[in-house]
Amino acid sequence: MARHSPAWFDAQYNNRARIPEHPAILRHWFEASVAARTRHPEMVEVAYGQTSRERVDVFPATSPGAPVLVYLHGGYWRALDKRDQSFVAPPFVDAGALVVLPDYDLCPAVTIEHIVLQTVQALAWVYRHARTYGGDPQRIVVAGHSAGGHLATMLLICDWQAVAADLPADLVKAVLSISGLYDLEPLRHTSFLAADLRLTKASARRLSPASMPAPRGSLVTVVGGDESEEFLRQSALIASSWGAGTVLASACVAHRNHMNVLHALSDPGSVTHGWALRLLGIDGDRTRADRRHDAASHSGV
Repeated sequence: MARHSPAWFDAQYNNRARIPEHPAILRHWFEASVAARTRHPEMVEVAYGQTSRERVDVFPATSPGAPVLVYLHGGYWRALDKRDQSFVAPPFVDAGALVVLPDYDLCPAVTIEHIVLQTVQALAWVYRHARTYGGDPQRIVVAGHSAGGHLATMLLICDWQAVAADLPADLVKAVLSISGLYDLEPLRHTSFLAADLRLTKASARRLSPASMPAPRGSLVTVVGGDESEEFLRQSALIASSWGAGTVLASACVAHRNHMNVLHALSDPGSVTHGWALRLLGIDGDRTRADRRHDAASHSGV
């Protein structure tokens, strides 16, 4: 990593600088999220912890026993809010899922380690309260975008029974990570992120899923074809590190950048949305072999 300059790492990881249309994308997220909450007045905000950001937005299921989708927003652990991406919820509620969007504190006020522990706390809350909102606590899937993809993947690794005796070892059954980060070492060398994230060589390794043994459960990764070579490398790295036994698919979506690749998650006609439904078991008659075939066959949404 050290052979590259901070300017090179910035060019690879500063997605707002890479995407001139990012203000329009952020505006779309805001407007679509306001519309989603307006459409679902039954949505409730509930505390899972003590701080003002330790809260979840819950979009209840329309019938009991529903699979549970937990979605974690990105923002490089230092920006955005759960309500910036409420738009992901309605298509999954329509498909029969309970959807939960947790929030968390942000760097530099806290560390990434602290945020990971907050998401663990949030998932424990989801497991214990899913039935109240129509969900089945035995069918929890986590999705996330960018830093949220990193957090979701870390939850697949979590030793849940070490967290609390009432939690099952396989609390998170599967993860869909969109443009996730699995090797945090490069971020130590960026000029625009390093001071806020305060990663050391040791903490970057400790927080990098690709440096850990493959967990139980299933992972599907998605990355945009127009993303930087580093984000493409990140996706390939976790697939090679964890292998086909864990990584069901590593899909590259043509003509999508780091931000608009997220839009496919809420598009019922997209392959990305289809993968989420399959992990939730909403079309559970599909086999693992079918899923791999689909991922190999599609280059776009």
